Amino acid sequence: MKNINFDFKNKNAVVTGGASGIGFQIALDFLKAGGNVAIWDYSEQALQNAKAEFAAYASQLSFAQVDVTNRDSVNKATTTLPWAVDILVNNAGITRDKSFAKMQAEDWDAVINTNLTGLFNVTKTLLEKFNPSSQQKRIINISSVVGLYGNFGQTNYAAAKAGVIGMTKTWAKELGRKGFTSNAIAPGFILTAMTKAMPKEVLDGMASKVPVVRLGEVEDIANACLFLASDQAAYINGAVLSVDGGIVL
Repeated sequence: MKNINFDFKNKNAVVTGGASGIGFQIALDFLKAGGNVAIWDYSEQALQNAKAEFAAYASQLSFAQVDVTNRDSVNKATTTLPWAVDILVNNAGITRDKSFAKMQAEDWDAVINTNLTGLFNVTKTLLEKFNPSSQQKRIINISSVVGLYGNFGQTNYAAAKAGVIGMTKTWAKELGRKGFTSNAIAPGFILTAMTKAMPKEVLDGMASKVPVVRLGEVEDIANACLFLASDQAAYINGAVLSVDGGIVL
């Protein structure tokens, strides 16, 4: 249940990694609130599935297959945007989990290139596509609680997500005078299609570590994202919002 009735009519968002998982729910909630959404995703199959799922919102949508690690791919998608941007949600990300002793250079490069350099590529390219007349421009970066406290087997992922937080805070300082706010969301253990496939005992063990004794839902992250994108959050800038049931305490 939502106590805030978000209204994003005449607002335009770009959501990277928006064809599945957390990004899918973020895109859906923006659409339900009347916004226009450009969904950028690496997977052509996921994009096709999203088009079918979002058929009722076809007039509010734009789709592009985008490799955020490739600047030419990002530039091409940017040139096809049908409108100026009000909101950017940097959600695209991957994992290549291994202990540091077993982690290969390719595992490091893949995660850093997607989760950190990809975020730079998208934001840098889209910066001039934001609505020049708006003083309510929003950059929302999806980080992770592991960027705050680290995690076994995730040297690459934790480093990238910590870097996302550093970028977020720097942009908050640099871009605030230009009408932007820049904030990050740090999800904890979130139930996605991938995690739901894990054995119940594993999920129960994960939930037992969380003070509220449950795993998060994708809606929990989407709710936080829509709030940070809203007019109600106009004075929140440079924040890291942990949506984790208290696991970082």
